[in-house]
Amino acid sequence: MYAVLSRIAERLAAALAIAGGLVLLGIVVLTCISIAGRALVPFDLGIGPIRGIYDMTEIGMAAAIFAFLPWAQLRDAHAKVDLFQALMPGGMNRVLELIFNIAMFAIATVGTYRLYLGMQDKLSYGETTLIAQIPVWQGYAAALVGSVGFVLIAAFCILRSARRVVGLPG
Repeated sequence: MYAVLSRIAERLAAALAIAGGLVLLGIVVLTCISIAGRALVPFDLGIGPIRGIYDMTEIGMAAAIFAFLPWAQLRDAHAKVDLFQALMPGGMNRVLELIFNIAMFAIATVGTYRLYLGMQDKLSYGETTLIAQIPVWQGYAAALVGSVGFVLIAAFCILRSARRVVGLPG
């Protein structure tokens, strides 16, 4: 059962990270097109910058960042201070890893819940971005996808750490 969960977690985290990377590539392409359009304005070709590029960049960056969180959690790539880790016995390090993963799960869960509430708030008020008039709740919804993935991967990491504490492969 653990092997199946491990493969699912790996695929979910990888899919979200790839989606986040594609969003970033899209932002780069849109930015380049907008800059080129801005440079061509003096030639009066009817080409100009993309209206609302800042709004699109802001939403895309938020979605991409949240999409990368599950991969970072699965790979233990979050920043941590390990000044005394080398001095502690292996069993203590495994217990500390379990505590860290429980804390990350709690943070991910609270963050996801608050993001959901924020999305509901923006949806009920019908708030839009200033220039492009994109409904703000859509940005929250895009970030929520990665955030839910973060919660699921953090839960898996608790299982993985607990298995290591009791001496099972993880």
